[in-house]
Amino acid sequence: MKEATGELNTTVIVVMIVGAVIAFFTLVIWPMISEDLGNNADCSKAVCGNNVDNGRVECKVPGSNTTIWCPYKG
Repeated sequence: MKEATGELNTTVIVVMIVGAVIAFFTLVIWPMISEDLGNNADCSKAVCGNNVDNGRVECKVPGSNTTIWCPYKG
């Protein structure tokens, strides 16, 4: 009986750890990845000018008045 209780406790601990890792990924890591993907998509559609500052270039998204800063790729 003690062996079964020990295995149950271990299972509960593992489930809690897996839940914590999934929650951390969902709440912290995924929003950063999603934002970065959106920024890269905007930069691929943007029209960039000659205003380069610290390795970034000022760009405008076609069809809107939004100005964004994209990585300068030469």
